[in-house]
Amino acid sequence: MLLPRILTALVLLAALLPALITGNAMPFLAITLIMIAAAGWEWGRLNGLTLVPALGIGGVVFLACVMLWDTGWVGHVPAWLWWLTTGCWVLGGALALKAGPQGWPRLSQALRLLLGTFILVVAWLALASAKLRGLDFILSALCVVWMADIAAYAAGRLFGRRKLAPAISPGKSWEGVMGGVAGVLVLAWGWLHVEAAIFGQTTSVFAVLWGRLGTVGFLVSLIFLCMLSVMGDLVESLVKRAVGAKDSSALLPGHGGVLDRVDALLPVLPAVMALASLAAAS
Repeated sequence: MLLPRILTALVLLAALLPALITGNAMPFLAITLIMIAAAGWEWGRLNGLTLVPALGIGGVVFLACVMLWDTGWVGHVPAWLWWLTTGCWVLGGALALKAGPQGWPRLSQALRLLLGTFILVVAWLALASAKLRGLDFILSALCVVWMADIAAYAAGRLFGRRKLAPAISPGKSWEGVMGGVAGVLVLAWGWLHVEAAIFGQTTSVFAVLWGRLGTVGFLVSLIFLCMLSVMGDLVESLVKRAVGAKDSSALLPGHGGVLDRVDALLPVLPAVMALASLAAAS
């Protein structure tokens, strides 16, 4: 499994990295649009649809994103949508985790499909809008999730004792969560100092939050983003456990599916844009 995992990672990096760093947003938006549509297909399959209807969900996600892109929403999304989505994640995610895997199938299939479509479309809008704000901003937003995941894994392996949600994801621990938060705070501190020394005034998520929300707001915001990262991971694990699936699909050899790779980003990206809008208004 290690070789397919490495090869898949290299292919993804070869496609995404040049598109991410280029000043032209079009290639990045196009590639991520295809990926989010694939995630829509996976969501349909995880929620009881057969191949063709699940492809239809992927198509709906794709067309909705294209329509919003064509009508100029990318980069001009009203702040209320970011806050609405973040609120839905906080409330809905908490209710879903409380109900557990057995509670998920009790929701109507139509509602589950609608929720997934909404979440994926808004997440892509947030990713696209973050890209338009510049490389520093989108890369720092992505690194919040990556660092939270890496640091949580390391802390969980070294110190994990108290299980976070054993019925949903037995490998996660409270010590891992705290390690993830610590890792993100260290990352933010280092990022701020390095970018200040090299570039002066920059546009990273960390600089925006620090400059406009102050020390307390900065710390609370980063902890909040870490918690959302964990929630996104747990909610996807809950959905998979509810249907007895190990991965969301086999689209990415060695990695599972697209949803398996972006689950933590789904709540974090809209929340980043929400906090950025709050900072801009302060």
